[in-house]
Amino acid sequence: MTKPNARVICDSISERGHRLTTVEVTFHRFVLAEFNTHRVFSRNSASSRAIPVEKQLARVETDPAWPVSWPCEQPGMQGGTELDGHDLEDAFTLFRDVQEHTVQAISTYLDLHPEKANRLHKSLINRLLEPFMWHTVICSATCYDNFFNQRCSPLAQPEIRVAAESMLSAMYEQSTPSLVKYGDWHLPFIDKQDHEEAARLVYTEPALGRQQPVEILKSVSVARCARVSYLTHDGQRSLLEDLKLYSRLVTASPMHASPLEHVATPVKEGDLTPGNFVGWGQYRHVIEHAISQKKEREEEETDGG
Repeated sequence: MTKPNARVICDSISERGHRLTTVEVTFHRFVLAEFNTHRVFSRNSASSRAIPVEKQLARVETDPAWPVSWPCEQPGMQGGTELDGHDLEDAFTLFRDVQEHTVQAISTYLDLHPEKANRLHKSLINRLLEPFMWHTVICSATCYDNFFNQRCSPLAQPEIRVAAESMLSAMYEQSTPSLVKYGDWHLPFIDKQDHEEAARLVYTEPALGRQQPVEILKSVSVARCARVSYLTHDGQRSLLEDLKLYSRLVTASPMHASPLEHVATPVKEGDLTPGNFVGWGQYRHVIEHAISQKKEREEEETDGG
């Protein structure tokens, strides 16, 4: 059974002492709105619009995200003392009955509409399952202190507090940041195997135009952050598929830019750092600047012609 949990994906520290940590955290879907209020985070997460309804339905049926606490009603945002005895049983029965009814109703609807062209899109049906979903987020930041101060507090909702405490433990008890020097990159979801494969692709894939391996790895890291996984949606680990996804992200109109924020490089004192990281320049702004310059050149050539 799933529980709120967190693990560090990539942990880096610059020569100036700025720590950048990327964390994968799984928590109750119904506290996602509270998590998203922290603007210093760069984040990407599993989407209710993208995952097939059959897969979400199976997850909610076999592994629902029950509350971690069952407090009694009282004035204010915090619950009172924990329910017990028959009151606790009735409270759990309420959640279970709604969950079972929702699963059954959607299952019946799918059975009556086996052809996808004749039924609602998953982006709508999956919304009905969200109160019982687990949700996984990739989160990168240089400043977690305010989040931990607010969400590890007894005043926080228990479901987000447990997730925040798991993140705190993962970062400060289970991880030590690695030094990343100027010119090098913080690359979530990239390991030694990927470095070796990228070096090979430089010489075996003409379409890559003899790119430097680090350029390949930046693109691969972006794609995996967008997908919230090393693996493709088909369960494969493929740098070429990651590069295809990266291309779709940056050529979309508008560009799907948020996954590019997790990839970053240390900046020297005095350098401007647009974005939400301290002491690190995000790949997003490198690419956006390059696209802007290209557009300006094309406009100049058009005007000149």
